[in-house]
Amino acid sequence: MGRISRTIELAKASWQVLKADKELIILPILSLVATMAVAASFLAPILLSGEGTNIEDPGTVGYVLLFVAYVVLAFITIFFNAALVHAANERLDGGDPTIGSALRGAAGRVHRILPWALVSATVSIVLRAIEERAGIVGRIVSGIAGIAWSLVTFLVIPVLVIEDIGVVDAVKRSGAMFKRTWGENMASQVGFGLLGFLAMLPALLIGAAAVAAGGAVAFFGIVVAVLWVLTVAMVLSALSGIFQTALYRYAAGMDTGTAFGSQDLGAAFAPKPGGRTGG
Repeated sequence: MGRISRTIELAKASWQVLKADKELIILPILSLVATMAVAASFLAPILLSGEGTNIEDPGTVGYVLLFVAYVVLAFITIFFNAALVHAANERLDGGDPTIGSALRGAAGRVHRILPWALVSATVSIVLRAIEERAGIVGRIVSGIAGIAWSLVTFLVIPVLVIEDIGVVDAVKRSGAMFKRTWGENMASQVGFGLLGFLAMLPALLIGAAAVAAGGAVAFFGIVVAVLWVLTVAMVLSALSGIFQTALYRYAAGMDTGTAFGSQDLGAAFAPKPGGRTGG
């Protein structure tokens, strides 16, 4: 519980950065809008053609289109995450980032982002294939492999954005950093997940109460609940990107920025008595 509580404190510090640059919340929103637009562009032709129900054997063309969709969606997500990391890094360097500077920073790393999108899409498809074709064992293996992959590659985007190195080297670098910060890496993902659940809980209660009431109240309540959930998701996405950037800076031996003065990021990774750093 100690690591989770430290993660919550660091999330509060990340909130201070977001408060200083409130416009950064626009980046996750743009990512969501772009993702929905691209997903619709892929799904609409299939649904309109009446072939959407024939998914048992999509054939070679179907698999190619599926892979392209995975790559495009992965690229969108990674691009806007990279923009957020660029902005957070600029703020932690003492600068004053804008949406424009964040997007330009990500655009300057497209040659790194696209290969990583290809790798991410490939891994996602492989894990999905294992899950679907190997029964319960496949689901277990896919789940464990997916968690391990997300932990080891947690700092790949900051590495790509800040160090401007290739994907293979970035994965190796992220893996090396993970060995140092694995405890807090895991705690951060669990902690942000817990924060998200608690923040969204009122929306779930509102939605359930509205549905029980029925009529116009149900419609209004569901709209409020959906907007609440989306708002929490966007804020947490921005906070996670800021925390991710600060964690990278610490692991890389860089200054973690004055925004973390009240809860020194280095203290979260201080060597335990008789133990190793990050354990």
